[in-house]
Amino acid sequence: MVRISVLGAINWDINLFVERLPRVGEEVPVKKITRVPGGKGGNVAVAAARLLGPGEVALIGCLGNDSIAERQIRILREEGVNISGIKLSDEAESGQAYILIDEKGNNFISTLFGANLHLLPEDVEKPGIYDLLMEAEIITLIDPVIETLEAAASLARMHGKTIMWDAGVRSRMGAKRLRSILENVDYLLVNEVEVKNLTGETNPFRAWQILHKINQNIKLIVKLGERGCSMVGPEIIVSVPSVNLEKIGLKVVNAVGCGDAFLGAFAASKAEGLDDVESLERANLAGALKATKPETRGSPNREEMGRYLKYMAKARIIRKT
Repeated sequence: MVRISVLGAINWDINLFVERLPRVGEEVPVKKITRVPGGKGGNVAVAAARLLGPGEVALIGCLGNDSIAERQIRILREEGVNISGIKLSDEAESGQAYILIDEKGNNFISTLFGANLHLLPEDVEKPGIYDLLMEAEIITLIDPVIETLEAAASLARMHGKTIMWDAGVRSRMGAKRLRSILENVDYLLVNEVEVKNLTGETNPFRAWQILHKINQNIKLIVKLGERGCSMVGPEIIVSVPSVNLEKIGLKVVNAVGCGDAFLGAFAASKAEGLDDVESLERANLAGALKATKPETRGSPNREEMGRYLKYMAKARIIRKT
């Protein structure tokens, strides 16, 4: 039975590893190139499936009717992701991302959205996709076109689902334009740049105060990269510090996909019945472990998470009412 349904992009990632990122107009040599599956929707679905097991997570998205789609679907099946909600389009090629990564894990990303833009609002009401939305306990929204996000969020709220949204690139549209989605969201996940784009604030509490005027029950989770994460909600403010990778004997290799591993682990933890604080701690650990892997979908499986749980950074509860 599907417990989590993820709506989001499926891309083929071309990773270019360099010693350092170039300045404008500068050429730098590529030390290594990899071609791997990615896209935030695919990454999150795989991250959650690795922790929950086969058949527990469904991915809803769109691919082109091409060779990339064949590879993506085969890989997702091997990861145990339910792919019955993936639409094939003859109008565009499958999404692709071109990622430049330096030795510290910093990156530049350029994306061809392609078929990802062809998951339409009416698709969420169609048999197959609708069934997956109704079956799941948790609906995880990421980056479909805005009208599809609105339709999915409204439908999920109408049926009492728990809704998580990684606003990502959509955050640039601002809270006012995104109000119809924010009104329906239980957990909003953004990074530091995105929370500023969305609310005009960098302080998580002040940002939450703005969002609270739109949705009194919303919980804001801000991903702080190497500094951990924080969560602000109506009843609690929590801060989770970074995981000490050096203590574990690991180092950062590639930060691309850490936020996706974070969200996948958070959703999986909530699906397993864990509370917000422990789910946040596990998500923080999953994001850190992913950073030690070169591949975009380097999120940990259940065994790996279990092995490193003793190194999980503990949350600091700043306020609880």
